[in-house]
Amino acid sequence: MKKVLITFAALAMIVSVTSCRETEKKTEEAVEAAVEATTDAAEEAVEAATDAAEEAVDAAEEAVEASEAHDADAH
Repeated sequence: MKKVLITFAALAMIVSVTSCRETEKKTEEAVEAAVEATTDAAEEAVEAATDAAEEAVDAAEEAVEASEAHDADAH
């Protein structure tokens, strides 16, 4: 009976350690995935901001050109 209890306790310990390792591994994977997703989102935000800035510069240049053309026509 003692051997059965000791064997059961040993198995329970092995399972709990394995379970903790799996949980730790899953946690690490989740953290890595979150970091990667955050990095990707940040890169996309930078790209979107850059595109928006370039479009604003283009629009401003077009407005200046249109204003100059209007002034030239008025003279």
